[in-house]
Amino acid sequence: MKLYGLFTALTLGLLCACVPHREPIPQQARLEEIPAQWRSPADGTAPIERWWQGFGDPALAALVERSLARNTDLLTEAERLDAAREQIRLSRAALLPSLDAVLGAQRSQDFGAAGLTTTTAAQPGLQLSYEADLWGRLARLRQVAELQYQASAAEQQSLRLAVAATVAQGYVSLLSLDRQLALTQETVESRQAALHLAEDRARMGYTSELELTQARAEFEAAAQLVPQLEQAIVEQEHALRRLAGDSPGPVARGTLDALHPPAVPGALPAALLRQRPDLYQAEQQLAASDLFLDSERDRFLPQVQLSASLGRLYVNALDYDPVKVWNLGASVLAPLFDGGRREAGVAVATAERNHAAYAYRAAVLTAFSEVENALSGLDRLASQSDRIEARRTVLTRSLEIAEDRYHGGYSSYLEALDAQRNLFDTQLTEVQLREARINRLIQLYRALGGGWQAPEHAADGS
Repeated sequence: MKLYGLFTALTLGLLCACVPHREPIPQQARLEEIPAQWRSPADGTAPIERWWQGFGDPALAALVERSLARNTDLLTEAERLDAAREQIRLSRAALLPSLDAVLGAQRSQDFGAAGLTTTTAAQPGLQLSYEADLWGRLARLRQVAELQYQASAAEQQSLRLAVAATVAQGYVSLLSLDRQLALTQETVESRQAALHLAEDRARMGYTSELELTQARAEFEAAAQLVPQLEQAIVEQEHALRRLAGDSPGPVARGTLDALHPPAVPGALPAALLRQRPDLYQAEQQLAASDLFLDSERDRFLPQVQLSASLGRLYVNALDYDPVKVWNLGASVLAPLFDGGRREAGVAVATAERNHAAYAYRAAVLTAFSEVENALSGLDRLASQSDRIEARRTVLTRSLEIAEDRYHGGYSSYLEALDAQRNLFDTQLTEVQLREARINRLIQLYRALGGGWQAPEHAADGS
């Protein structure tokens, strides 16, 4: 017996020595030093939670809330999250014994000393089996399922944030199109009146054919923009309603001028790691792949199976006194040769862990870039807006001077038409810049995580 125990211990030691070396995470996948501050100033203290309510537009808030409740992509993602939750239950079940009810029945006919005999036997019973998790492999798989559930929950939050931001940006674009259409219609009316005046002056010989044709061309140029903008508005309405899970139709809304963007939010780069759900998702996936690698290495170690059965044996008649039968057993499965399957499994798990590490680093770098771009974009757009506002003021005065000179007979109508064209283009650009500034602010709210915070302790999905 002593020799047998020594042989067993030696065998287990050799098997443990065969476990492959655990490769560390590649140095290139590790995060470098996180910057202490952003390149562009970010000293805002505006709250980020439910940021869409800060614009002071009830129609925008209602549209975002409706989209979060009815968007088909979000509803689909909720089902995936339920599936991830059930995976936790499956992994927990592997840690518990399994109990099965069995019923065996047999009827046989044999020829013996007493002649031909027929035997009928029935054996109902219970069977219990259990894998002793000596090395923690099954426990690690349960933790993997829990981490994957956390990653799925974070992915759902990332999608919610994306839907909210897309709806808000689409709504602002719709208001911008409304304003551009109104400006275009005003310009069309103004140019139509100028065209009638030019036609009257041409009939009386007070103006040239060139001025008349130029006035007609400018009128048509503005008039052809109206149907384009109207079609763009219809398509934008349909896109917003699709995001909200509705069929095509009109969208209730306010005006661009009544939209008051909230203050610029701020956050330190280090805090961003716990404020973005996509970063938390990548972090959980890395942790899950790391644990799964350990579970693959555990496959090189022996597995211990325990079993037990208890039942009754009935022979020839159910009214006979049954015989109690039982069985207790244990087995040790020590892997010796499988054609390299386990080594390949560890290699695959190592590659997937490294892939998750690179993905996490890439996600962090992308998050930092998105915040930096949004912050710098807000500064540049603010400077552009100041310049375009000054240009609009100058061109408004220039148009007044050109019209006064035309009516006073000091210049041709071509100067007035040129001033009108420049002012109209500047007005459209000013509206588009306001749209771009608001949408860049929405982009910043999204880049900062939209008010989401990583949970202090990972939930288990129960």
